[in-house]
Amino acid sequence: MENDIRVYVEEAPGQRTELVGPTDMGLSLMELLKASGYDIMATCGGMALCATCHVEVLAGPALPEPEDAELDMLETLPVVHEGSRLSCQIRLTPRTDGLVVRLAATGA
Repeated sequence: MENDIRVYVEEAPGQRTELVGPTDMGLSLMELLKASGYDIMATCGGMALCATCHVEVLAGPALPEPEDAELDMLETLPVVHEGSRLSCQIRLTPRTDGLVVRLAATGA
């Protein structure tokens, strides 16, 4: 569809699953991942209060810089990567088309 984008989840090195999500519903990447059957706890419901939706952004378009609340939660994780983000804070927009992520262990 015209308002759909593609996001790729790296399951293993070189193995990616394509997810298609709408950009006209205000959804977050976390919501797309949960709707696609990925085991995302999202304990706080997408409020950037728990970090259980931690992903590692591997490639794709530049994302907006994380807000302070997201950075604060990322600092609580035992393992953080350069591309670490909370998927609840990444909105599906035309600018996120082609994003490649890997689910990260939250340590929870």
